Amino acid sequence: MAALGRFGPPLALMAVIFALSAQPDLNSGLDFDLPLRKLAHMAEFGLLWVLWWRALGYGDPKVSIAITLLYAASDEYHQSFVEGRKGSPVDFAIDAAGVGLAGLAVWLRASRARRP
Repeated sequence: MAALGRFGPPLALMAVIFALSAQPDLNSGLDFDLPLRKLAHMAEFGLLWVLWWRALGYGDPKVSIAITLLYAASDEYHQSFVEGRKGSPVDFAIDAAGVGLAGLAVWLRASRARRP
């Protein structure tokens, strides 16, 4: 797979995350806005891990986990400079939970595929 084909998707998602994090306030005012945004964070960072794991050849997931968690931490740091936003250790933990759930989903799928 060409480098752009492998690294383009995770880098593109990182750019989208950066752009959204630069917005002053993404609150819609709806009652379910906060839980929906937290679920979206889990999903986007879970997807980011999968994309990095794929880009790095589906080997040992530690490097792709490290890249994703470092980016999650930098995203929270970035938000601390944006008007109306704040970096939060809780949000980082939510992002990390998304990575963990994505890893669990991959593991469950792989374990089912290995069954006779």
